[in-house]
Amino acid sequence: MKFLLFADWHHAPGKFPGRTWDDLRLIQRRAEEEKCEFIIHAGDFCHGPTEVAEYVKAYNDFHIPSYHCLGNHDADGCSYEEALKLYNMPDGYYFFDCNGYRMIVLNPNYFFVDGTYYHYSNGNYFANGAYRDHMPPEQLEWLRETIASSPYPCITVSHESFARDADGVRNQMEVRRIFNEANARKKHSVLMAINGHHHRDNIRILDGICYFDVNSAAFDWVPKAHDHFPKEETDKVYYMRNTLIYNDPLYAIVTVEGATVTIEGTETTMYLGVTREMTDNPLYDDMGMPVEPIIRSAKFTLE
Repeated sequence: MKFLLFADWHHAPGKFPGRTWDDLRLIQRRAEEEKCEFIIHAGDFCHGPTEVAEYVKAYNDFHIPSYHCLGNHDADGCSYEEALKLYNMPDGYYFFDCNGYRMIVLNPNYFFVDGTYYHYSNGNYFANGAYRDHMPPEQLEWLRETIASSPYPCITVSHESFARDADGVRNQMEVRRIFNEANARKKHSVLMAINGHHHRDNIRILDGICYFDVNSAAFDWVPKAHDHFPKEETDKVYYMRNTLIYNDPLYAIVTVEGATVTIEGTETTMYLGVTREMTDNPLYDDMGMPVEPIIRSAKFTLE
């Protein structure tokens, strides 16, 4: 199975310096050249698909099947239900089978407040940060059953990570327990757990499963704004001063054969050479990882 993978595209003209129409055509052309069976992103394709419906349609209607995974920002400018409709998603979580593998798209974009789980919707993410990033019990049970019923090895795609102790999914250990129990029953039931969100490039192998942090296709976010970009540009893009921009879109071509995974990554440079070292922001994230405009290539066989 071979597919093109990216994350955190952040197409939001006038708001974020996300990826453009030309960038979308580039990855679609690369998927054609590599004869990929599908394209998939790990969340934050845009900041509300109702605002960029034509752009979303160009992704949806490409002749190579193109799948969505909800990120924390995909319902910034619309409701959860509207995002699902425009993304052609049957639900916030779903699966599809391809060439001997099962791709399971998950949705940890829930608040847990006073015993109730709430979808991210209409930008409510911003006011409820302390309660975010949960997988509700019914989705956990669905995941358990979906893996158990699969005739194929499974790969999950979610926006937030199940393997970042500092800032991943809050109940990530429940998810990993489901993965590990499935693998204990049948080897290689779960091969990989792919995620975006954290804008970093990293692979961790835990209990024989590859946890793949996919770097943003567009930029790194910095909490403290900086003044290293031209004012005539930052005046046009509201949050540009809170970003460090990648000159080219980052993506990966992933090939899975048996239990062997090959990742063909991409690398670029920082826009105008502006790095975190030049801003009043920490050099590393909560997991101690630096900003690097790269998705590294790798090849490994899971035991």
